[in-house]
Amino acid sequence: MRVAVMGAGAVGCYYGGMLARAGHEVTLIGRASHVEAMNTRGLRLQTQAFDQHIAVRASTDVQAIAGCEALLFCVKSSDTESAGTAVRAHLPKGIPVLSLQNGVDNADRLSAVLNQAVIASVVYVGTEMAGAGHVLHHGRGELVLGDGRHTAACAQWLAQAGIPNQISANIRGALWTKFIINGVYNAPSAITQLPYGQMVAVPGMWALMRQAFDECMAVANAAGVELDQPVWPMIEGIAQSMQGQYSSTAQDLQKGKSTEIDHLNGTLVRLGEALGVPTPTHLSLWSLVKGLERTRERASTH
Repeated sequence: MRVAVMGAGAVGCYYGGMLARAGHEVTLIGRASHVEAMNTRGLRLQTQAFDQHIAVRASTDVQAIAGCEALLFCVKSSDTESAGTAVRAHLPKGIPVLSLQNGVDNADRLSAVLNQAVIASVVYVGTEMAGAGHVLHHGRGELVLGDGRHTAACAQWLAQAGIPNQISANIRGALWTKFIINGVYNAPSAITQLPYGQMVAVPGMWALMRQAFDECMAVANAAGVELDQPVWPMIEGIAQSMQGQYSSTAQDLQKGKSTEIDHLNGTLVRLGEALGVPTPTHLSLWSLVKGLERTRERASTH
């Protein structure tokens, strides 16, 4: 298959690399530094099982997606509309488009821009860009896919590439499950600048995370979200299964980049206000990360 990846960050490079390693023709759209490295040396995909340089096509020009047979959309939530608009003119009609993004509404927002169906996907993977064209995989890698016209076929070629996945008839609940996990983990990891295993050892951290979780559940219940499984045991398990992982928000702050906090804890705050549910913990976490964003921005200009 000819697969294009819009957004060659850690998530896009991991899944694009896995597909290319399985023999698919993969084109990654990303930043100039990563593109140059991948075109020169290939994409370095470093996991616990292997460390390889994999041949991919890479470009800074979105026109390179022309002719693709599937699109993985992996940009930040704040860039969904702008990147979707850039993609629209070059996207072959009717091909499967998978939104591999944080948040709960990206697939709907992207679908509105593209004027076609988008498969909402929940991503459970620990990755980071360890250098130009170098993705480091810390663990996991499974996807939960929303049911749709192309989903069964996508599930098959993803699985054949070593990407575990399952199809959910309740993708809203699945998206919210990940959304709650992000709401509990991302901001504390960003504020402390600690990986999950060390973060949870900070005095009082589990109590703070439990408060954030309880507020998430109150908002989800008020919004009529039906979750398929208990989420708190999953939160407890992540501290063990992904001990060395920094949240994506922490990684963005480390690199002086804007974060997705407005679409994580910020969304919880806005939904809570609309539904009459107090969210003081999320307000604090959101505000503190926004403050750190400004601190990093000021430091980068001096």
